[in-house]
Amino acid sequence: MSLSITVTPKADHAFIVSVAGALDNNTFQEFETTIAAAIAQSNGMMVLDMKELNYLSSAGIRSLLKARDMLKKKGETMTFMNLQPQIQKVFDIIRAIPSMKVFSSIAELDAYLDAMQKKVTSGK
Repeated sequence: MSLSITVTPKADHAFIVSVAGALDNNTFQEFETTIAAAIAQSNGMMVLDMKELNYLSSAGIRSLLKARDMLKKKGETMTFMNLQPQIQKVFDIIRAIPSMKVFSSIAELDAYLDAMQKKVTSGK
């Protein structure tokens, strides 16, 4: 699956990043490059519009955390909007396992996240 990213400045102190497709092992580098450039020019809050994002892997999560840290170093913030149910489930899982190591590998974590997202999108 591919990823589409659009960066739209809003007001003086915010910009919206719309992501569509999958943020995974195949697309995270494109995301990181685009976001780094946007953050370098930013002066405020980044809003991630995830209305069209339909898949998020552990590589995508790492990219989001990396972007959050870059913003934090500049005294800026990140917020999310329009999370699809399967993406919301990933965020719920992350909050449910704060610092405990539950998974033995990235592959195991990705398999679990994949299964959870498929469960939500299939309605089962």
